Amino acid sequence: MKALRLAILALARDGKSGELRVLMLALLVAVSALTAVGFFTSRVSLAVDQQAGEVLAADLRLQSRSALEPEYFQMAKDAGLQTAELSNFPSVVFKGDDSALTAIRAVSPEYPLRGRVKVAEVPFGPAQEVTTTPGPGEAWLEPRLFAQLGANVGDKIRVGSSELTATKVLDYRPDQGSQFVDLAPTLLMRLEDVEATGLAQEGSRISHFALFAGQPSAIAAFKERLTQIKKPGQRIVDLADASPQIRSAIDRASRFLNLAALVTILLAAIAVAISARRYVSRHLDTVALMKSMGAPQRLVLSISVLELLMIGLIAGVIGAVIGYAAQEGIAYLLKDLVRNELPRPSLSAGGLGIVTSVLILIGFALPPLLQLRFVPPARVLRRNLEPPPLRYATVYGTALAALVALLAWLVRDAQLLLYVFGGTFVTFAVLMLAGWLLVRGLSGLRGSVGVSWRYGMANIARRGRDSVIQIVAFGLGLMVLLLLAVVRNDLMQEWRASLPENAPNHFMINIRPDQTAQVRDFFAEHGMTPPQLVPMIRARLIKIDGKSATDLKIQNDRGKDFLEREANLTWAETMQDDNKLLSGEWWRPNDRGGPRVSVEKELGDALGLKLGDELTYDVAGETITARVSSFREVQWDSFRPNFFMVFSPGTLNDSTGTYITSVHIPREQRPVLMDFVRQFPEVTAIDLEAILTQVRGVMDKASLAVQYVFGFTLLAGITVLLAAIQATRDERRYESAMLRTLGASRRVVLQGVAAEFTTLGILSGTLAAIGATAAGYFLATRIFNLDYTFDITVWAVGLVAGAVLVGLSGTLATRSVVNHPPVATLRGG
Repeated sequence: MKALRLAILALARDGKSGELRVLMLALLVAVSALTAVGFFTSRVSLAVDQQAGEVLAADLRLQSRSALEPEYFQMAKDAGLQTAELSNFPSVVFKGDDSALTAIRAVSPEYPLRGRVKVAEVPFGPAQEVTTTPGPGEAWLEPRLFAQLGANVGDKIRVGSSELTATKVLDYRPDQGSQFVDLAPTLLMRLEDVEATGLAQEGSRISHFALFAGQPSAIAAFKERLTQIKKPGQRIVDLADASPQIRSAIDRASRFLNLAALVTILLAAIAVAISARRYVSRHLDTVALMKSMGAPQRLVLSISVLELLMIGLIAGVIGAVIGYAAQEGIAYLLKDLVRNELPRPSLSAGGLGIVTSVLILIGFALPPLLQLRFVPPARVLRRNLEPPPLRYATVYGTALAALVALLAWLVRDAQLLLYVFGGTFVTFAVLMLAGWLLVRGLSGLRGSVGVSWRYGMANIARRGRDSVIQIVAFGLGLMVLLLLAVVRNDLMQEWRASLPENAPNHFMINIRPDQTAQVRDFFAEHGMTPPQLVPMIRARLIKIDGKSATDLKIQNDRGKDFLEREANLTWAETMQDDNKLLSGEWWRPNDRGGPRVSVEKELGDALGLKLGDELTYDVAGETITARVSSFREVQWDSFRPNFFMVFSPGTLNDSTGTYITSVHIPREQRPVLMDFVRQFPEVTAIDLEAILTQVRGVMDKASLAVQYVFGFTLLAGITVLLAAIQATRDERRYESAMLRTLGASRRVVLQGVAAEFTTLGILSGTLAAIGATAAGYFLATRIFNLDYTFDITVWAVGLVAGAVLVGLSGTLATRSVVNHPPVATLRGG
């Protein structure tokens, strides 16, 4: 209790005298920035998840070949979830003597739970969102179904034993997706009208779906429970299974946000570490006085630790409140940029701020405070007595352990964490070496420069270790700011460039080999670039290394699902540009190494494959075996035909298959699809515009969140510069007083300070540009799978920012020191 009471008194005294000003500012900026980022990105992430959920028209979907048990829906309602139901089955529909194969989707009134259906009055006409579903006796038809039937809005369409009126053109439904499942055009109708058609008989190819939506935590708990009680043959589908394009975009968006949060924490930690050093140095006299009056080391340490914990809790609570208010303000200011209202944030970010505050203090402020135990009492009489320095392993080991624990908890991305830590460590080492060389090399330059520059360089050389620490702090701060200010734009532009405005928005499948030339000619005649056609064959994997697929013990659902269904296979001479070889080797032209296959990495992991494994496929009754020669990473969000399995030429060439392609059809030319459907009625055109819109929405929200995070990172970077400048403030005050007492003018002293900080800034900025460029390259190529173009602007900005930002801020911050009356300083005022 005594230690706690003294810690409270010490905290109050330090707060009144300004001792905690820099440390509290650094910590407060760190916590408020982190919690604001946490609150806001929580809202953005929830919005992204909800938007991405459009690919399922829900957050979770259960599908079955038999009717779904009512208990599933009741269980979902008890858990506070929304529910909807739909059935899907193929059928031939008629309009007079014309007929067409269609995918009938019968939905309940609650459909869709995520997203909105869009309808038009005429095929390919202007569409608008609706919140209703077809009424009794009504049907909504896709434009290509109108074309195949030669029908118009208002016509009667025969579906089984009943007649439905085509009242709307179905322009878009959220879950139309991009998978090769519903190949026929869609007819949307009421679920209650299915019985009258007589098509839902025993043995019919009807699939039943239950849709669920709600809060993420409730969905996760419901999914876990549903997994335990679902019947054999029933399958749970979430976003990861529904669309590789959306999953890929969300993964990238998460990494962008994690990167921004990582560098904010790193800057905050640097600012706290520098501030803690000055805080400790200002307490040496107080501790010496306490010891001279009989205070034991244990009491001194207890007071310091308790004061540290109180600082952490106060900064954590206040920072969390500021962070919540900041995200509310920015959400309001940016409301016009976000298409839908953002969900409320998760309050877990508030607790995260408090934990972060304490962890940062323990890691970066506690080690210097431990020195206070060893302050000699004789310092009361001889102020040049210093406590013995701590071992570097103690200081940096504690700090590193705290930072690793914090970041590993916050960012569950081992690869990103490894690259950021590796880059920070290398940059730190380079900056330390460069700072040491600068300090050693300045001695020989002093005689060749003017008085002010001589004084500035003498300051750098004389301080030695402090100058090196300042170079490291300035360099790391500038590097992170450059990385987010300049390289960030490059990465976001590269990501957007990977999905340009003319990205393919339609898949064409079921193209016969004898139609390939006609399809190319069709698009050329209509002023569009003839597409590249890719061969595709349907086959089933039956053996892996001679062992039957039915006997394999695959634990994950994705691997099981792949073995239970037919897969799309292709062959190619060269690897696509949007694929990346991860291991193994691609076959060379005219290679005679036998049948080989390249496997998508995630699927390979799901099946437990390794290089050299033999895969045996059943292709229309014919057995084909190929050896795994490589694993690839596939950029699914390129919207070009991509495959999990790509075979070497000559392996599948003799098998009968079809061709697939992707094309971009401008919106004003969409009526061309009517002619295409009439000319090639057996070719299926799949509209990808919905998926493209969803992916671009993910990009927009991720970009918005990263821009927001950068604002706080900039504030944290400025705090680092301020902390580094303030670290030598007391020493500069005495130096200035001595120089002015000996006859130096205030102008010369101030110019010397400006020369010192400008020199430090030029070196720090140059090294920061090198670090930012290297970090940008590795992040782009290794983390985000993007191309990276080196930009000389980074170097120019680094050099100028270092000289101006560090030089100017350092001079302005120490101006009051130079202006302080020498007499007051020498008297201890």
